[in-house]
Amino acid sequence: MSQANVDFSLKETSPNIGGGRVSGSEKLTSSFDLVEQQHFLYVRMVRARDLPGTSRDPYVEVKIGNYKGTTKYFEKKLDPEWNQVFAFEKDRIQAVTVEVTVKNKDTTVNGDVIGKLAFDIPDIPSRVPPDSPLAPQWYSLEDKDGKKGETGELMLAMWMGTQADEVFPDAWHSDAATVSGESISNTRSKVYISPRLWYLRVNVIQAQDLVPINMNRNPEVYVKAMLGNMVLRSRFSPDKNINPTWNEDLMFVVAEPFDDPLILTVVDKLGNNKEDILGRCMIHLSKVEKRLLPIPQEASWYNLEKVVQDNQKNREVRFASRLHLRVSLDGGYHVLDESIYYSSDFRATSKLLWPPTIGVLELGILNATGLLPMKSKDGRGTTDAYCVAKYGPKWVRTRTIVDSFAPKWNEQYTWEVYDPYTVITIGVFDNCHLQEGSNTGGSKDPRIGKVRIRLSTLNADRIYTHSYPLIVLQPNGVKKMGEIQMAVRFTCSSTWNLFQSYTQPLFPQMHYLLPLSVYQVESLRHQATHTLSLRLGRAEPPLRKEVVEYMLDVGSNVWSLRKGRANLERLLATFNLLVEAWKWFDQTCKWKNPISTIMVHFMFLILALCPHLLLPLGFLICIVYGASQYRKRPRHPAHMDTKLSLLDSVHSDELDEEFDTFPSSKNGDVLKKRYDRLRSIAGRMMTIIGDLATQAERFNSMLSWRDPRATPMFLAFCLFASTAFYFIPFRLFALGVGFFAMRHPKFRVNIPSLPQNIFRRLPARTDSMI
Repeated sequence: MSQANVDFSLKETSPNIGGGRVSGSEKLTSSFDLVEQQHFLYVRMVRARDLPGTSRDPYVEVKIGNYKGTTKYFEKKLDPEWNQVFAFEKDRIQAVTVEVTVKNKDTTVNGDVIGKLAFDIPDIPSRVPPDSPLAPQWYSLEDKDGKKGETGELMLAMWMGTQADEVFPDAWHSDAATVSGESISNTRSKVYISPRLWYLRVNVIQAQDLVPINMNRNPEVYVKAMLGNMVLRSRFSPDKNINPTWNEDLMFVVAEPFDDPLILTVVDKLGNNKEDILGRCMIHLSKVEKRLLPIPQEASWYNLEKVVQDNQKNREVRFASRLHLRVSLDGGYHVLDESIYYSSDFRATSKLLWPPTIGVLELGILNATGLLPMKSKDGRGTTDAYCVAKYGPKWVRTRTIVDSFAPKWNEQYTWEVYDPYTVITIGVFDNCHLQEGSNTGGSKDPRIGKVRIRLSTLNADRIYTHSYPLIVLQPNGVKKMGEIQMAVRFTCSSTWNLFQSYTQPLFPQMHYLLPLSVYQVESLRHQATHTLSLRLGRAEPPLRKEVVEYMLDVGSNVWSLRKGRANLERLLATFNLLVEAWKWFDQTCKWKNPISTIMVHFMFLILALCPHLLLPLGFLICIVYGASQYRKRPRHPAHMDTKLSLLDSVHSDELDEEFDTFPSSKNGDVLKKRYDRLRSIAGRMMTIIGDLATQAERFNSMLSWRDPRATPMFLAFCLFASTAFYFIPFRLFALGVGFFAMRHPKFRVNIPSLPQNIFRRLPARTDSMI
């Protein structure tokens, strides 16, 4: 189903970045050194004064050749203030003058031109940050006859700059000249910060002295919790009386600031789909205590109220009962909004538990090539592409390059790094909200492709410049949508802190001391992605729901026969080393190579007579093998692999099943029910196979130099272990391991050990899965 003769490989490039000082794979630290410099002519229109009395609705038009930009107009204002910046790309300027014209929108009064100015482009000064902004000046406007002093004055500033200029993100760009009105805001580059997410834990303990409608029956009572548009309910109390107990946790994901209150309702199920509300209470989250340690929160009694309506239809709120609860905002957890395998952050919610920073991640989004037409405009195909990158709570969005199949962004962004075992995700989308009235429409920004880069696979202080394929899986097969060129650099502030981070637990301590179930994690992740979509959709310009869900891999755990087969092949591929060892041993036994066979017999004789050399020799073999793999180490970051994902051999019926809705849209109620049950079970099996494959691949990565820091650490450990086992008798070692494994529970801790922490940070091939 893949495209014929399409190159899905990763290509190393040598862009002219850093102002011509860097061509890739070099070290350089300066502002905007990971992108190609673009020069712009900036025109900052500040204000006007002393305009003629006939100027009722003044606005300014800036024109350079065929490019023209206009400010907003003010009704009946002779001293308007615009504070608007225009940016014209220097390479596209074909004129020698800049024409600035003040016009009147009401053309019925004395014509439309109030005054004008002209500037020679070669005389415009240059400005390079960190220079202070250029001071604007007053210029006397010329009328139609070239006279000055009668048509007022205009304050403006004009300079040549680059994309490093502070006005670049909010400027009106000439390449978006076809976009007008409020839609121009959808073309600008912005930075978004995710709201801080908390786990809200509601431990429902018991209720007291409930008053059901019918006192002669055993009530079936449960508690319903509602927060915003999210509703959870407890199980039915096993105590079918007026003092029911539950001792059950209901968990929500809430975002700061806390807008919605928590509403708890005690409900009695009467049968025949009828229910009776026995009481209700409201809790404002601003008054809920924040918990950082796994210490039980003090329980409190909350009064339940019930609305009573008499015969005169008067409503009265009465005290109904009491509800015993423990309510806390658990800040010791990391709220998962991404897949664990592709997570960009593992820090706890509370800043008090954050580890120190270990470095800085810099990303230069250069350009894209070979993009396919995404929509039709004026009878021809067109693409209005923009990029979104997410790492930790920080999202960035580049400006939209209008009507281009080879857009050049050349924008650079920076993130603080707290853990090397994290992934930055970059997605490319087509902007479908550039026309007037599109903000209220139901159109979605289609995806063009996505790239993931794991920081632990990068060498520190090196610039990686590559062209990544943009791959999208569609119902008719895999499709290459183009390529995106980026420059990435991971700068380490302290090598000691970097290596020490490998020994720390991956998640905060609360995940191990008070763990959440798999079903809780999935449910809470769904809540987190929904909350982020709502909050980021309220920004200007909004980061839309389809963009957020694609970046967070929503729906990645849905059943896919293709993914199941791919994970199984990944698992089998990790055992190739054992298969190769068995083949070698079989050839040795058959004397295919007599010299090798004699050497094996000699080594076996030595180990049989001196068994204490077994472990030192084993670690020495690991050292030799790991050192031999250094020359074969991966030179490039991992990328989307179509062969690993079996996209080159997938069948159409498998893709039809993968893109089927859940529940299924197939015909037949019985078939639908059985099919969905099968998909649910098989989806769990797919996840388990993937987990096994990931663990097996981590064993392989210890000696493969996929992580340029973990392999030297393991080789150093092997050298130390080889030396230690040479002097320590094997019997003492076996005795120590046995007693350590059977130690008393008092000497055990639930926090993962140091080897476990290092192993869980080893990279696997999940980064290359689509």
